Amino acid sequence: KDMDRRKLERRLFVLRKYASHRIYQTYPQTLDQFYIASLSYKTVVYKGQLTTSQLRPYFPDLHDDRLASAIALVHSRFSTNTVPKWKLAQPFRYIAHNGEINTIAGNLNWWKAREPLIEGGLFTKDELEKIWPVCGLELSDSGNFDNVLEFLVLSGRSLPHALMMMIPEAWQHDDDMPEHKKAFYEFHENLMQPWDGPAGICFTDGILVGAMLDRNGLRPLRYMLTDDDLLVVASEAGVLEVPPEKVVRKGRLQPGRILIADLDEGRIIEDEEVKDIVCRNKPYGEWLAKNKLTLDELPEGEPVTDTMDAQSLLRRQQLFGITREDLRMVIQPMAAQGKDPVGSMGVDWPLPVLSQQTQHLANYFQQLFAQVTNPPIDPIRERSVMSLHMLLGSSGDILEPDELHARILRLEHPVLTNQQLSSLRHLAHPHLRAGVVDMLFPADGQEGRLEAALDHICAAAEDFTRNGVNILILSDRRADARHAPVPSLLAVGAVHHHLVARGLRTRTSLVVEAGDVWETHHFATLIGYGANAVNPYLVYATLEKLWREGAFDRQPAA
Repeated sequence: KDMDRRKLERRLFVLRKYASHRIYQTYPQTLDQFYIASLSYKTVVYKGQLTTSQLRPYFPDLHDDRLASAIALVHSRFSTNTVPKWKLAQPFRYIAHNGEINTIAGNLNWWKAREPLIEGGLFTKDELEKIWPVCGLELSDSGNFDNVLEFLVLSGRSLPHALMMMIPEAWQHDDDMPEHKKAFYEFHENLMQPWDGPAGICFTDGILVGAMLDRNGLRPLRYMLTDDDLLVVASEAGVLEVPPEKVVRKGRLQPGRILIADLDEGRIIEDEEVKDIVCRNKPYGEWLAKNKLTLDELPEGEPVTDTMDAQSLLRRQQLFGITREDLRMVIQPMAAQGKDPVGSMGVDWPLPVLSQQTQHLANYFQQLFAQVTNPPIDPIRERSVMSLHMLLGSSGDILEPDELHARILRLEHPVLTNQQLSSLRHLAHPHLRAGVVDMLFPADGQEGRLEAALDHICAAAEDFTRNGVNILILSDRRADARHAPVPSLLAVGAVHHHLVARGLRTRTSLVVEAGDVWETHHFATLIGYGANAVNPYLVYATLEKLWREGAFDRQPAA
């Protein structure tokens, strides 16, 4: 009977997605006008661009005594970062969300890259074709989060499991966290990028109901339990008037924690028990111990040196646009202090599109973030919730979690030394293969050379990936008088989106060996547009020369 109900729920989901897609395709003008709020045997969603006091009069069902439910999920707030629309009003089908998913652009792009590999789970191939795409640009960050959560749950994962994948705890620097829980989070890194940002989420599938807080704890969530088993979770205390003598327990949900009430079992399940059940479901620790690699475990490649003769170094610095100001104000201070150099508050240079000087391609891009509603994050004092590590290798079907997903190379940070890159370049491993694609084009001045080179780079990357190469090294090191370097950011973006379009992106990782990388912003844009690791070989050669010239204090810091 339960199986029949779950099957019915999946069929209703497929019907809703298929009908919505067909209507949007046939009548594109209905994109903002047509929306199925809910289609489920367990839950019903009432929503609108209404104030709280308008909701009950607007829906006659809500003042009918025959309507009864053990669960009520309520969301009432203004739209802060999207234009108000009825279809974007909350709650959604599974969640009510207070906050912002700051990583939404990356989450949507990576989900798009993963969809072509999905074949498993409880849906048939024909049903999956009717479901795609799960996400949509016309939806808000919360709406897309809800869509992915719903798909994962209906595909066979438990609701807590799916939530822990999407909003993981800050586990990397937590020495007190049990090893089996760390193994769960580390394993799922290769399956799902975190949906990160301030988030207080209440959720339900009609059987389980609960709340979860983001790992930074940037949104408030208060809970209260009464002696007659009324559980209230809200962003503020005192949302419902309850006599104090009836309250048996109350408190604040901690960062990264989850609280669940199970209606079938008639009990509250605490964070530790929920996560212990989920994390012990598979032998994640054994899979990682058997398959995961680190750079220290790789055999050394051919010996490499950072040294270049003075004339060759100068020519390359000129080729890639490193100026004396970059040497004095950026590269040397960064190496001496081990951090991004601090300058004045203002930015006095013109916008790149208006500048009369040649600009680095990365200067045309700026970070996108919600400045108004997010508190500042200090990466030093809040190191416990920060991580720079990256994964190299391939990822398969997100619905088939097995030890194949543990065949990864873990990097502590995305910046590689020349020797580390040499180890990758000469990698000989059953599950990890590297290939090199040159980011070059003929420097003969003929029209169309750069565009043709990008096409060639993308085709070579696709060919390598189809033949099992899961570490692609994009390199401009062989640039010379006859071959000019393609800007690394342009090449990375082109390859990333080409592989996404071919359904191949998650089968490989991108490593960049480039001379046009020396500022933190250069690294950030490369990683933001698809790179998994970066080797700034020209900076190393520059620093080696500065060291020989006595530009640094050779005494170790106290």
